[in-house]
Amino acid sequence: MKTVWVTEKEEIEEIIRSCEVCVVGMVDEEGNPYTLPMNFGYDDSTIYLHSGPAEGKKLECLRHNNRICICFYQNKGLTYVNQEVACSYSMKSESVIAFCEVSFPESLEEKEKALNVLMRNYTSSGFKYSVPALKNVKIWKADIKRITGKKKGVTPA
Repeated sequence: MKTVWVTEKEEIEEIIRSCEVCVVGMVDEEGNPYTLPMNFGYDDSTIYLHSGPAEGKKLECLRHNNRICICFYQNKGLTYVNQEVACSYSMKSESVIAFCEVSFPESLEEKEKALNVLMRNYTSSGFKYSVPALKNVKIWKADIKRITGKKKGVTPA
């Protein structure tokens, strides 16, 4: 088995869209790593995330440094070459790492667009948003600056 780098945009997007949750990594004011799982939406090289508008650890981190790393991971199960050889076992998986810069759109139209992208990742239903709801959400627009993908546990052809 081997690890294969994924370089085609369509294949990277397929991995991203197969995930329900991503893990967002950032750095706090003291230089410590801080990660958290988040729901997301993806559209045309932009990842949309959301949170409450109030103060909190993640917003403090982003005020200090707006660069984040987002990990998308899909476990495809245990695989092996030889059932009796422990070293031949591996987890079959697909992953994408996106290095992004975050901005916070404030217009109600941008927020509505972002929430629709985010919701499309989980349902095909259409939604309407009230003005108070749109004002009470913090949209994270994560523009991808660099992205890598890989598949592990691939059986050689």
